[in-house]
Amino acid sequence: MRVLVVEDEAQLARALSINLRARHYAVDLAADGRSALELAARAHPDVVVLDLGLPDLDGIEVIRGLRGWTRMPIIVLSARHSSTEKVRALDAGADDYVTKPFGMDELLARLRAAVRRSQPGGAGAPVITTPTFTVDLAAKRVIRDGADVRLTPTEWHLLETLVREPHHLVGQRQLLQEVWGPGYTTETNYLRVYIAQLRRKLEPDPAHPRHLITEPGMGYRFEP
Repeated sequence: MRVLVVEDEAQLARALSINLRARHYAVDLAADGRSALELAARAHPDVVVLDLGLPDLDGIEVIRGLRGWTRMPIIVLSARHSSTEKVRALDAGADDYVTKPFGMDELLARLRAAVRRSQPGGAGAPVITTPTFTVDLAAKRVIRDGADVRLTPTEWHLLETLVREPHHLVGQRQLLQEVWGPGYTTETNYLRVYIAQLRRKLEPDPAHPRHLITEPGMGYRFEP
């Protein structure tokens, strides 16, 4: 598996490279945004680890440049801790966001998870179980109290997008683009309506959801 590391801090780039190669990953290094975009187009990595604070382009521009032609997983690695920056990166198309300083084991686990989610057939665990309902991603089924829950195609797509990212905030723009398409990224009322429908079908108390959580003004989070 090939990893593109985009990091202008030479010592950190070297540490990432050593750790990844020790685990049998092939590694390409880029120290700025333009080199990263050129290298990604040439080498076609399986996953990108991207610092946002680059000397030429902002990392958000690099994400958008990559998303113009590829769905390869992008894991942001950044010293920017604010929720606004995290939402910007996720909305631009990043798959995960890790803040510095970070643990190498955690980063590698997130990298493996991002690659698993990107592969055909879905996430590492194709069946997601909560105390209330079960989602079978491979069979595209939701079961509650031993019976199938009837979901519309849109409801399924929205639920699938959320359950593939357990515990992680999924931004409003990302959800709208994934489920409805790029022309709908400002239609946040769509999310309110469909999340409410999913809660009525899946939550034991839709007024006080335990699994489909709203992060006001930012997006939604799935808690198993």
